[in-house]
Amino acid sequence: MAKIETKNKQNPKLVQTTLKDGRASLALEYYLGRSESPVLDDEGNQVFYTSGAMSGKPKYKVKHNRKRENLNLYIWIHPRSPQERTQNRNTLALAEKIRFEREQEFLEDREGYRLKKEKEVDLLRYFRKHREDEVYARSTRIGFGTAYRRFIDFLGSMPKYKKYVDFLRMDLLTPEMVGGYVEYLKKVSVGDGGARTYGLFKKVITTAVEESLMKKNPCKGIAMRKDAYAIKKQILTLDEIRRLASTPFAGSYPDIRRAFLFSLYTGIRWRDVSQLTYENVDLSSGLLKFEQSKIAGRSKSSSVVTPLSPMLHKIIGEPEVHGDCRQLIFSLPTWSTCVKQLDAWVKAAGIGKHITWHCARHSFAVNILNGGANIKTVQSLMGHASIEMTEKYLRVVDELKHKAINSLPELDYE
Repeated sequence: MAKIETKNKQNPKLVQTTLKDGRASLALEYYLGRSESPVLDDEGNQVFYTSGAMSGKPKYKVKHNRKRENLNLYIWIHPRSPQERTQNRNTLALAEKIRFEREQEFLEDREGYRLKKEKEVDLLRYFRKHREDEVYARSTRIGFGTAYRRFIDFLGSMPKYKKYVDFLRMDLLTPEMVGGYVEYLKKVSVGDGGARTYGLFKKVITTAVEESLMKKNPCKGIAMRKDAYAIKKQILTLDEIRRLASTPFAGSYPDIRRAFLFSLYTGIRWRDVSQLTYENVDLSSGLLKFEQSKIAGRSKSSSVVTPLSPMLHKIIGEPEVHGDCRQLIFSLPTWSTCVKQLDAWVKAAGIGKHITWHCARHSFAVNILNGGANIKTVQSLMGHASIEMTEKYLRVVDELKHKAINSLPELDYE
């Protein structure tokens, strides 16, 4: 169980509040001192102690004054995977870093002193520090790097901002500049990449404001909206899946081929595929049963039951050690290695699409809907909590139908 550690003399202290979704929200609690007020009776007269060592002395009511600052940071209360435990460590490290900074500011306000620290004025250098700060997960640091490069490219593309590509003072970042950056991201980004990039940009700016490096947040009120029901990933058609299956896989991990084909025919995420064992396979009923790691313990729809066709049985195979059902069905390397080798395989098949592992999940839903599957059936197989999450695939099916009709040759008809 994840629990923060605090010391009695810390002010502010790092505290947590348990949420219903299995996480805890982190906040800072400041102790602002105490105040005393006399205890009065119903007639407004001072009340005195009548016994004990305090006999004859007036009674006072003590009030401890505290203030809470929400950090908008969250940890898993019961982390279930190495990724969630790593996320907890990184989040707690960031929260402690913020707590220490606030403590120094608090001391300066109350006691008139502070640890000496050079105040950063260059936004670009401050941004680069986030890109290199190991308190963040590697994927987040990569995201910061992308946001930084895109911001520099944006500045360089605008004549009035070009002078800032090497140095940009904190107070010179304006809402107008941020709005221009958002429009630039819409033009150069693919899928949801722009929204993620802007989210990390805002995170850097918000942190600068919290550290009193900027007086106002120029990102306030500026959002990069995305269509929650739009499918941004590429879809593999059945013909492309057949072509991919018949293309030799030249990667160093052959189970990547098996696992990806399995995902294409079941819609299971990479994270779940990589954790499947033979215990998940019920041979007597011909079913695959597992809990979705993404929402396990937080949704009634986390359990998924998938019927296994003869082809899927063939892909699963038998455990190397007979009878050992705890063995992984697919021995997969890291996510990044899987994606790299998958990309090479797709290119070898002559498929000119940007295919990631999650494309298999989307392709599965679209292809079975195209084949006439009921929307409720697809919802169950995908493990979606609501039918709205599944209905987004109907839009893709409709688009494919329109393309199919429009692909027919024109007739010379009057």
